[in-house]
Amino acid sequence: MVFMLLLEFLASFSDDEEVDFPDQIAQLDLDPMSAIFEKPTDNERQHLKVLFVKGRVDGQPMTKILVDGGAAINIMLCPVYRKLGKGDQDLTKTDMMLKYFEGNVSPVKGAICVELTIGSKTLPTTFFVISGKGAYNLLLWRDWIHANCCIPSTMHQCLIHWVGDKIQIVPWDSSYVIASGEADTYEMTRCILGEIWEKDFLKVTDYEIPPIQAVGSDEEF
Repeated sequence: MVFMLLLEFLASFSDDEEVDFPDQIAQLDLDPMSAIFEKPTDNERQHLKVLFVKGRVDGQPMTKILVDGGAAINIMLCPVYRKLGKGDQDLTKTDMMLKYFEGNVSPVKGAICVELTIGSKTLPTTFFVISGKGAYNLLLWRDWIHANCCIPSTMHQCLIHWVGDKIQIVPWDSSYVIASGEADTYEMTRCILGEIWEKDFLKVTDYEIPPIQAVGSDEEF
């Protein structure tokens, strides 16, 4: 929305001050604000950290919320579900099946809708509760990202979302670095892509990449 003002409403200027009025109008632009990511320096982008943010679930503080655009569903770990004071009676039955990286398929315990607050924005969010393991407390997928009008950036370690027509930048959850040595490892990891290499064998230790463990698995591969 744009409001136009007539020239007669323009504030007065001194006689010796030159003012250029190419269009002879003033305007107030109330369109939604634009979100802009600045280009990071080489040191700022040389990491493989995922994006964790802080928030609130039904008013209770929550850390280690993983924002992952590649995930298929919103996930809440069962221990987190219990800490929120929820019981089996609060779950909605579902036929959702979860397939782990190694191919094993298992049913989820159920679904629950909570009031999730990220930054200053609250949105009703449905989570599927699982008993598996994870380096996160909550996992947010594309459904939440799009419904929340949100743009996450793992490279910039923040997300931008619109609150009404205003933008808000939500920084990463720095408490994860304190709680996990693994975060420090990924912070020091160099990116493999973007480099030309000619080797018969790719040694991941050259890039300081740690072993990867699948969610719900005790084995590293």
